[in-house]
Amino acid sequence: MPMRANDLEALLRGAFPDAEIEITDLAGDGDHYRARIVSTAFSGLSRVRQHQLVYAALQGRMGAELHALALETAPPPGG
Repeated sequence: MPMRANDLEALLRGAFPDAEIEITDLAGDGDHYRARIVSTAFSGLSRVRQHQLVYAALQGRMGAELHALALETAPPPGG
């Protein structure tokens, strides 16, 4: 069963409560999303580590309910 955008956002908000989060359904199928996440949790971390934190927040749903996720992560400006 595909994941709804609001369910994806809820998982991400739980892990990154301060974040600015933008979810885009890339294919209209609930299975391919782009997530733009700007959070202080990413300050000082490599892009790889930022993405690892996001995947951890998805609690194993990547590859199951969620097939593809294009990530854009960053700390806030000045963070």
